[in-house]
Amino acid sequence: MTQQGLKTIRTPEIVAERGGEQSSAHASEAETALELVGVSKEFHSRSGSVVALKDIDLAIRRREFVALVGRSGCGKTTMLRILAGLTHPSRGHVLAGGRPLWRDGARDPETVGRLGIVFQDAHLFPWYSVEENIALPLKLRGVPKAERLARARELCALVGLSGFERSYPRELSGGMRQRAAIARALSYQPGVLLMDEPFGALDALTREKMNLELQSLATASESTVVLVTHSIREAVFLADRAVLLSPRPGRIRSITEVDFPRPRQLDVEAEPRFQEIVRTLRRQLDEET
Repeated sequence: MTQQGLKTIRTPEIVAERGGEQSSAHASEAETALELVGVSKEFHSRSGSVVALKDIDLAIRRREFVALVGRSGCGKTTMLRILAGLTHPSRGHVLAGGRPLWRDGARDPETVGRLGIVFQDAHLFPWYSVEENIALPLKLRGVPKAERLARARELCALVGLSGFERSYPRELSGGMRQRAAIARALSYQPGVLLMDEPFGALDALTREKMNLELQSLATASESTVVLVTHSIREAVFLADRAVLLSPRPGRIRSITEVDFPRPRQLDVEAEPRFQEIVRTLRRQLDEET
């Protein structure tokens, strides 16, 4: 590669031609954290059927940061929910660490236990303090109180909430509540963090700050991260690969590899290569309208 920042942008034809290049046939089990193999999802209602996703093949490497980007209705959240085991695919297979996520129509508890989820809303319990909210998954797993609170305080320090351990959600800003939600998702060391537009409701300046913190957090926790976002700039800034989805039905339009060195600072957005990647993805997005 002679130019920094962009390795490849794959068109639908190349994706279709190589199909399994991102799948298990080309990535060893030891290197792959999550994998979708021939995944499709169809929703049925009284008014008819909607194909939300069709023929998705994607392998996500361990410690990789992948962003799913596209217009509303292209299936980003559906794909994330399938990866999380919250939605069963109509066809295809989902693997986490080489293990099937579903067995005989039921989720495999051990496999699902490796996944942490953060939604757009923090969903903190208002009657619990910050440390109690963060420690809740450990409480549900039967971890002794002293041990789980110690882990919660450790995570508070990691996400920048030291000094707010005993505060309540109503006493926190939106960004601080999202930090607590991320810490809660990391409490049981899941290895994979699935995030559905976690900063979508934040103002622009807070969102930029949270992007910087998320980048540092992903590195410190050595987590694999899959992020759903509507922002192309956010996807390119954070991701090792940006997966662009086309709508109705949701398909992989392109996979763009971004290799700007880490840690990335906001100044990288001013670089010509960064702007070129953003323009290319936006042009591909516009072609779908």
